[in-house]
Amino acid sequence: MKMASNALVIDVEHWYSNDFLLEYLPDEKADQVVEATIPILNLLKKYNVHATFAILGTVAEKHPDLVKEIFDQGHEIASHAFSHKSLHLLTKDEFEKEIKESVTLLKSITGESPIGFRAPSFSIDNSTIWAFEVLEKYGFKYDASVFPIKTMIYGVPNAPLNIYRPEKSDIARHDPDGKIIEFPMTVINMGINFPISGGFYLRLLPLWFLKFGYSNISKKRPTILYLHPWETYLDTPRLKIPALSKFEAYYGINSSMNKFEELLKTIRFSSIKQVLQNLGYLSDQEKPVYAEFYR
Repeated sequence: MKMASNALVIDVEHWYSNDFLLEYLPDEKADQVVEATIPILNLLKKYNVHATFAILGTVAEKHPDLVKEIFDQGHEIASHAFSHKSLHLLTKDEFEKEIKESVTLLKSITGESPIGFRAPSFSIDNSTIWAFEVLEKYGFKYDASVFPIKTMIYGVPNAPLNIYRPEKSDIARHDPDGKIIEFPMTVINMGINFPISGGFYLRLLPLWFLKFGYSNISKKRPTILYLHPWETYLDTPRLKIPALSKFEAYYGINSSMNKFEELLKTIRFSSIKQVLQNLGYLSDQEKPVYAEFYR
């Protein structure tokens, strides 16, 4: 059987985690993390797919039983930091505090320290490249936060499209001796890099285009698909927000679960950890070295 080289990541966070929603949030916010995540777990079980679940610290703190259930079903648990603050709003010391809290909490639930990281809002770039030193210190083996495009809030447009090891001085350059493996978000080059990795792009793009993109790109390099449970949950609250923000936050939610299932039917996905093992980047028994501050 051909081993999967397409990674699937579920970013488990609150529906109100996006920075552009903060000023519009009500005082009382419904917690729908479990209700939104369980249908995804059931769908993955139906198609015998194991994924990487990047867990936000505040979610793990409130729903440890959900994290344990995800882990017990054979999925990889990665860190999505603790507060969902963009790294651009944190100092290196503040980020380290978040990582230490995240690692300690996830290890207390699963018995294992995470080896994978996904930055909130893809906020790792050259201005926050110090994050790799922190990740290395806490035993992380890979990151999946670099988006080879440029938007108003994130992106490293000149980053490699394939898996690589970033230099400590330039995130867009490969260092064969680098300690952290980077699994960049998937883009399709059409004169410019066009994102198809998931999230908003999963909701926005037609299914035929997603299938076309993944089937063609996967012949050249590993791919990655990501989504947030709130993006597939019909009862995600709709706030009164400006039209552009409303479009970004809610467009395509009603059809995203069906679209996701169709992709699971036609594309073979696995966790990032498994894909990296399949490709020889990680050993089958890859574990972080537990430092004194884990205890």
